[in-house]
Formats: sequence, C-alpha cells, structure tokens
Amino acid sequence: MSALAPTLQAFFTDRLARQRQASPETVAAYRDGLRLLVSFASRRVHKEPSQLDIGDLDAPLITAFLDSLEQQRWNTVRTRNARLAAVH
Repeated sequence: MSALAPTLQAFFTDRLARQRQASPETVAAYRDGLRLLVSFASRRVHKEPSQLDIGDLDAPLITAFLDSLEQQRWNTVRTRNARLAAVH
C-alpha cells in the first residue's frame, strides 16, 4: 500500500469526522472530489489507484486535473474551486 491511501483514510476518519465534525454532505463532497482526483491521477501516471503515492500528486498533475474538470466534465469555476478545496 502507498502512503496516499493511509493519508486519505486518516483525513476522512480523523480530520473531517472527528476534528471538524463535518456533515455527511461535506464528507461526501470531499470524497467525490478526491475520488475524481485519484482516478485522474491513476490514468495520468499509469498506476493503479492503490499504487499512487503522495509524490504523484504534483502541481502539474493537479493543474491538469482542474483543467480537465472544466474542459471535459464541464464543471463551473465554482465546482472546480470546491474540488481544489478538497485537494488542499
């Protein structure tokens, strides 16, 4: 397992759920955004999602992901920025 998987798990179970007491809707929005990112990164770097590492998610990849949201998924700037917030 890569370092990305346990980091994401800790983010959802510890940071969002316990520390921030995020609503189920907020957790779902972050989950959906990160799922899109992991899927995009997997295709881009030619690795299975379970093999992705934090280092695979560099600035050029994140920029390409955000651009793809607007150009291929027809997301608005508002939705794109919400996805960026999940990445941060």
